[in-house]
Amino acid sequence: TGTPLALQRFLFLGAGSAAVGTANLLVKAMRDEGVPETEVRSRVALFDRKGLVTADREALHDYQRPFAQRHAAIADFVAAIEELRPTGIIGLSTVGGAFDQHVIEAIARVNERPMIFAYSNPTSRSECTAEQAYTWSAGRAVFAGGSPFPPVRFGDRTFVPGQGNNVYVFPAIGMAVYATGARRVTDEMFIAAASGVAEQVTPSDIAVGLVYPPVSAILETELRVAARVAEVIFERGLARVERPTDIHAFIREKAYVPRYRSLV
Repeated sequence: TGTPLALQRFLFLGAGSAAVGTANLLVKAMRDEGVPETEVRSRVALFDRKGLVTADREALHDYQRPFAQRHAAIADFVAAIEELRPTGIIGLSTVGGAFDQHVIEAIARVNERPMIFAYSNPTSRSECTAEQAYTWSAGRAVFAGGSPFPPVRFGDRTFVPGQGNNVYVFPAIGMAVYATGARRVTDEMFIAAASGVAEQVTPSDIAVGLVYPPVSAILETELRVAARVAEVIFERGLARVERPTDIHAFIREKAYVPRYRSLV
């Protein structure tokens, strides 16, 4: 959207381990961008089947408490959007169709470029489809799903939906840990991996709606992301090997590339 992460506000649909884990990383990344501790938690809210997760709720899991809002109870997700005015909604609820037309129109009313991330999978569990997100937001949505969706034609534009998949991060984390002999895996490594992925999204990718690099270039993406993670490992003194002069070349040398001898 062109707006720094530090100025974003997110509302999660879902308040389980997946949502809280993602919310924790968002908070850490926002804090790294200078958002004060007193403010950062108010920028990330959770909403579950009981409504907005608030501090005065009687039954509250310990892992949800850091995100419990000091706010009056809100039982309706559309009302929560209109009241909290998030810049993005993140679906990790596994409730198929939860981002219905009313929800998407609401987030589009309070944002010029609403971020709609329907990350539940498989497709039957997705909070909305790419076509619904683009159609109901009049083509203004920044969309990604947890399941693959085909290109969407809206007006004179064709959008290519991105898929938020572990394939962008986990192999790169594994490669960096293997190559450096890292003593442990930290949240900072995952934030570095996410930054490494984002850095490879080009203006032409963004122009067609992609918020992730094309899967067709996944090997190159993984190697570059692994290098970013390795930098963190070396900087924090977590590596068991000496820091190389060229980290990118070091990572590339460690990659297994199958080469088959022709038998004909």
